Amino acid sequence: MGPEVDTPGTSAPPSAARSAPEPQRGPAPSVLRSLLRTREASVLGALAVSVLAASFMVEGFATGRNAGFLVLDVAAIALIALPMTLVVITGEIDLSVASTLGLTSAVMGQLWVLGLPLETIVPLCVLFGALLGALNGVLVTVAGLPSLAVTIGTMAMYRGLAYAVLGDRAVADFPFTWTGGATSRLPGTDIPWIAVLILVLAALFGLLLHATPIGRSLYAIGNNDEATRFSGISVRWTKLWLFVASGTVAAGAGVFWTLQYGSARADNAYGLELSVVAAVLLGGVSIFGGRGALPGVLAGVLLLGTIRNALMLADVSSDVLDIVTGLLLVVSVVLPTTLARVRERRPGRLRPPRAASRPALPVSPPRRRKVKNRP
Repeated sequence: MGPEVDTPGTSAPPSAARSAPEPQRGPAPSVLRSLLRTREASVLGALAVSVLAASFMVEGFATGRNAGFLVLDVAAIALIALPMTLVVITGEIDLSVASTLGLTSAVMGQLWVLGLPLETIVPLCVLFGALLGALNGVLVTVAGLPSLAVTIGTMAMYRGLAYAVLGDRAVADFPFTWTGGATSRLPGTDIPWIAVLILVLAALFGLLLHATPIGRSLYAIGNNDEATRFSGISVRWTKLWLFVASGTVAAGAGVFWTLQYGSARADNAYGLELSVVAAVLLGGVSIFGGRGALPGVLAGVLLLGTIRNALMLADVSSDVLDIVTGLLLVVSVVLPTTLARVRERRPGRLRPPRAASRPALPVSPPRRRKVKNRP
């Protein structure tokens, strides 16, 4: 046999032949496993457990009629929680939403007493809520005041204005076409029509937060507003419009609340801001800003509503309901911080690889060469 001749394209280059085979890497974590580790998955799991437990332990819970009442009970919380999620993600908070709802209800009742039609009253009330939210936004962004202090002050001021507008009276002679329509169900189902509005608004807010540059800027503001400002994003205008949206939606919830219960009162939705904040934080939004997702917030709203609905069916007093709401609020703030500290102190946690340390070799001083003088 003659000598073998290498043909072009058939033999591997010598460098490839001498190279060692690459080490095999382990399988990458699946998408499902990554999703199960998120805070939203934990909230969904807690919601499923709560629904199952209430279905077996509370009589009358697992019925379509009760499901419709549950949706109506959390409708105002769900509506207000949508813009509140965006506000908290930026590192701010709005505690005046319930007072905005109550003041809107009082103005709605007073305008009805003065003889204005509801077709005119409803848009005026929504516009009035936008102005109330703008006042909060101006005090936070222009005056540079902390949103916690500002909204605590406006919470008391708006509630006082509600009593100044309507006093202790209750306006309850709204037409049945409006009050009955607020609690009407979709044809052939026990689902109230307000659930459709909530889903539509949730889709709009979700797209804004998770699929647009505006949403990414909200997370950036929550993580570091100074760096975001230097990147060219108007932090002031962004926060201002978020407070306007919060006031507008709270006023719309006030209109729905008034029609749902058929009564305009100054004390409507008293203390509802705690339920809204508890639902937002339960859904995985960080109170410090920069983290959270809207699906988790909706799950938090349903979890809070499920627990309250089951306790009410079990004839638990309203004082216990307030205690449970406050407890959930404390847990939603303390638990994430505690788990984060436990992960940091866990001895077996993964750490970034470090470069291998080598023993230092003694370095001798450079030798000086002797230069001979040549004649």
